[in-house]
Amino acid sequence: MYTAPEVWHDLMDKLASIMSTYLLAQIRAGVDVVQLFDSWVGALAPDDYATFVQPYSRRIFASLAPTVVPTIHFGTNTATLLDQMKTDGASIIGVDWRMPLDEAWERVGFDKGIQGNLDPCALLGPVDVMEQKAADVLRRAEGRAGHIFNLGHGLMPTTPLDNAMRLVDFVHEHSSRLLQV
Repeated sequence: MYTAPEVWHDLMDKLASIMSTYLLAQIRAGVDVVQLFDSWVGALAPDDYATFVQPYSRRIFASLAPTVVPTIHFGTNTATLLDQMKTDGASIIGVDWRMPLDEAWERVGFDKGIQGNLDPCALLGPVDVMEQKAADVLRRAEGRAGHIFNLGHGLMPTTPLDNAMRLVDFVHEHSSRLLQV
């Protein structure tokens, strides 16, 4: 990226074209939502994001805009990038567990949806701890429309299946109670 920026930009140009084609194919196949997922974007400083990644993210989201299908822009460790990511064209911003959901949503803006943001390691511990952490995420969402409960990244390989299933049930049960209030 630094030593051969022209190669980087050529690569990103190709990747942006491929990703746009792929996501558009998913939309044509009938998906309800698509996600641009970047596990490494949080390694970038804001200036580097603006130079080396943001133009391509924007291009991808611009290519999807005519479809009117909801789009999610997700990256890990993006607390310093949220102000930029929110302008890239996605309708929903995914956030990891490193920033409280309510603070992230305030930064992103309540005119956008937000996805997240339970620490995936919470599923490795006792169920009551996992439920407390999930309840905190839901409490921070305050029952607002536009919140998609999710982990702040993928499942850990050693995650007990029973814990994952209990989390789904807990979120459904707890969300129902919050929405009735």
